[in-house]
Amino acid sequence: MKKYNVAVVGANGAVGEEILTVLSEIDFPLNKLVPLASARSVGKTVEYNGEELPIIELTEDVFAEHEIEIALFSAGGSVSAAFAPAAVKAGAVVIDNTSHYRMDEDVPLVVPEVNPEDIAKWKQTGIIANPNCSTIQMVQALKPLDEAYDLVRVDVATYQATSGAGKSAMEELVTQMQDFFAFKLDESEHKAFNQQIALNVIPQIDVFLDNDYTKEEMKMVNETTKIMHKEIALSATCVRVPVLRGHSEALTLTFDSEVSATEAREILRKAPNIVIVDEPSEALYPMPTTCVDMNETFVGRIREDNYSKNMLHMFVVADNLRVGAATNAVRIAQKWVEMEGEA
Repeated sequence: MKKYNVAVVGANGAVGEEILTVLSEIDFPLNKLVPLASARSVGKTVEYNGEELPIIELTEDVFAEHEIEIALFSAGGSVSAAFAPAAVKAGAVVIDNTSHYRMDEDVPLVVPEVNPEDIAKWKQTGIIANPNCSTIQMVQALKPLDEAYDLVRVDVATYQATSGAGKSAMEELVTQMQDFFAFKLDESEHKAFNQQIALNVIPQIDVFLDNDYTKEEMKMVNETTKIMHKEIALSATCVRVPVLRGHSEALTLTFDSEVSATEAREILRKAPNIVIVDEPSEALYPMPTTCVDMNETFVGRIREDNYSKNMLHMFVVADNLRVGAATNAVRIAQKWVEMEGEA
């Protein structure tokens, strides 16, 4: 099997570190790994497979210098905008974890369990976009049920962990909790969020738009349509909660036909990378604490609506740094390698 030169841009960030971990866990066909970050990170190292690898400065020339074939970007939209074209020019396929290219009509937006065939469009721009964390875990559950019952509407409320806003946001939650136990929470600063996050929930992720939905909420709407190649009526309320890792989502699904919770449970049980945790009488249901460091999406509380025979309700949880970012990016890379091998 051919082995590839892989660069990870933003290698010392929260998602970058997870990408390195996932790459090592799955025994990716790796020839050379090149961790990249800004000049201020030069001199630091990242760990990969027990080795300490020095961080190399991200420049436009670095991709050609190291003959990079796959470039995994997770350093922010402005970094992707500035450097992804250079990676493509050097001959690499870019898998971008930021929002910058997601809605570009020439860039495939991919969740391998849902629309792997779209990866084939990568040659149009040299870039494949990784969807938003909250979208990924949701569409993994939507796809098999849509195929079975014809999905017409989704109503979703998310409970999103602080790690979705980066390392500093996680640190802010920890600091505020420490301040709470020191009886000085009212003096604790909040910079990562516009409100106190400890002992609180914030019904705002990203900025509000003219339609009174936030940018995060509209990402879920627009990305779902692009990934599933179907106009689905979708309304989202995205909420930040005082959890370090693991996004949770309460889904209400409306279908064009009558649905059975028992049947839906079996359909999802057979779906790729879905794990059913649904024994409420034994207090078994998906929770953030049980999904950390896992590469699967957990689904439970599957039940029929009390009033409408074409509606289902369920609870979906996944590690946002893995399923919602690093794992999906690496799975795209795996599928790309497979498709290139078949070409």
